[in-house]
Amino acid sequence: MPSGLRRAPGKDNVANTDIGSPDPATTFAAEPGDVAAGPAAGLTPGAGIWRRRRGWLIVAVPAAVSFVLGGYQIGGASLWRDEAYTKDAIARPFGQIFVLLGHQDAVHGAYYLLMRVVAAVLGTSAAALRFPSLCAMVIATGFVAATGRRAAALALAPDAGRNGRGLDVPALTGLLSGLLFATAPYMTYYAQMARSYAIETMFAVIASYLLLRAWPDGRWRWWLGYAAAVALTGLFNIFGLLIVVAHGITLLLTDARGQTAPGRRIGRIPRASRVPLRWLAACGAAVIVLGPLLSLASRQQVQIAWLNRPTLNAMERLLVNLAGSRPLIAPFALLALAGLLTAWRADHWPPLNPAAIALPWLVVPPFVLIAVSFVKPVYYVRYIEFCLPALAILAGAGLTGLIRLAAVTPLRWSRPGRWRLGPLRLAWLPAVLAVAVLAALLAGPQQAIRQTAARPDNLRLASAIVAAHEQPGDVVFYLPATMHVLGTAYPAPFARLRDIARNKSAIASGTLTGTEITSPALLKSRFTDVRRVWVVTGASTYRFPRASTPTGKEKLALLAGAGMRILHRWQAGEVMLTLYGT
Repeated sequence: MPSGLRRAPGKDNVANTDIGSPDPATTFAAEPGDVAAGPAAGLTPGAGIWRRRRGWLIVAVPAAVSFVLGGYQIGGASLWRDEAYTKDAIARPFGQIFVLLGHQDAVHGAYYLLMRVVAAVLGTSAAALRFPSLCAMVIATGFVAATGRRAAALALAPDAGRNGRGLDVPALTGLLSGLLFATAPYMTYYAQMARSYAIETMFAVIASYLLLRAWPDGRWRWWLGYAAAVALTGLFNIFGLLIVVAHGITLLLTDARGQTAPGRRIGRIPRASRVPLRWLAACGAAVIVLGPLLSLASRQQVQIAWLNRPTLNAMERLLVNLAGSRPLIAPFALLALAGLLTAWRADHWPPLNPAAIALPWLVVPPFVLIAVSFVKPVYYVRYIEFCLPALAILAGAGLTGLIRLAAVTPLRWSRPGRWRLGPLRLAWLPAVLAVAVLAALLAGPQQAIRQTAARPDNLRLASAIVAAHEQPGDVVFYLPATMHVLGTAYPAPFARLRDIARNKSAIASGTLTGTEITSPALLKSRFTDVRRVWVVTGASTYRFPRASTPTGKEKLALLAGAGMRILHRWQAGEVMLTLYGT
């Protein structure tokens, strides 16, 4: 090792630092709990403590921002149909939940069991049902910051001292990545949704962070943690297992020996030749653990039979979801491109860097699901929500790259006899401009995304309409039968309507929505002394649906045969309430 260089004890993969240089830019803050490296920690009293505290602030500040933004008006928007499924499922005893999972929704089983406990403690209000998702997104935000910081630190390891004039590049990358994710409109959207997607995202981010710890370190404790995080990601949504495919691409972009170019090394990686096998072992263990769930889910594919092949509109919606709104697509695309250019250097691609972890994570899962969907439709935009953190990390690295570029640009503004403005002061100009533009573009989507109009249904309004206009003796038809869920989020008014087509309740049948009688003749025999009928539908086309089952056709035939006409029609999001009467 050349004189003047030292390595933090016990940290083979931590950047070497030049203790002879007075430039504080030759160091980066250590990971929380790591030994502080560099001259600031070694020469300045109390600097190590400050670095450790600053390390936690880099994680805590974005997490706090996500808590505030995600928690603001968390109970304001109405529950929608998927959240109604959650509320209905967790109202059952634990034994009945297991019965349900044997018939339907096995992929959400872990979430339902968790929410059953939460509901017992917090209740079933909209805010209470969404609170676990908020907590998951807060934790995910902290790990986004930690992942961005860790990846940037590993990328700078071979050439500490290039991080710019006085800039702590890893810390800045982590902070900006975390803040970009914390302020993303769809972070708020899923933080305020009583479904499993936020928890899945949390474990996907944790798995990505642990990969960055396990790959350079090589010890089993990191790989075991990684395997557990991957398994939990798949447990809360089996499509989340695509994170291991993305991680596999990340490892293919790296060199197992730590090589970045012929004859050049970034530092010794312990037992590196065994690391790929350990990754395969960790992934294999996760898949084996999830084997029963995967087998059960494969027998319940009828639940995604409503999916269609992806269209250009679906591709556009994917971009909008990732960015947060149409106007945000271009800024995030430019920042992501800057993140890629920052990672690519003139002579090599560093083995681990923000782009190497984020780009496959962002691209591979959507690509796989979309490609498979041309054979069998399995893609929907919510299924790849766990890729949102990758865009934040890539954009955070790009914004850091712009700041770094400004920091090292040899520009001086000067006039004879006047002061000169150095490049370090100019370094923050790109960040200030980018933050100002993003703040202006984010304000509207952040406000809109937390409104009921951002959800497909307004079940609270639908319930209020029924409560205001229902009369004793009214009958309700759900068309199709699965639309019964539209009355379970705010059930009191719907419970007063006679459901003459009902055969078994949801609990008795072990299903999400219950079952209906299959005999048109039996339904006709029940249709006596009926003067008013509510028809509840919920088509995304906002049109009255066509009946596709014998019972559904008989419902419409009974309306026509009784000479009923439409008295009124209301729309509550995608929910259509049509009141028929004589």
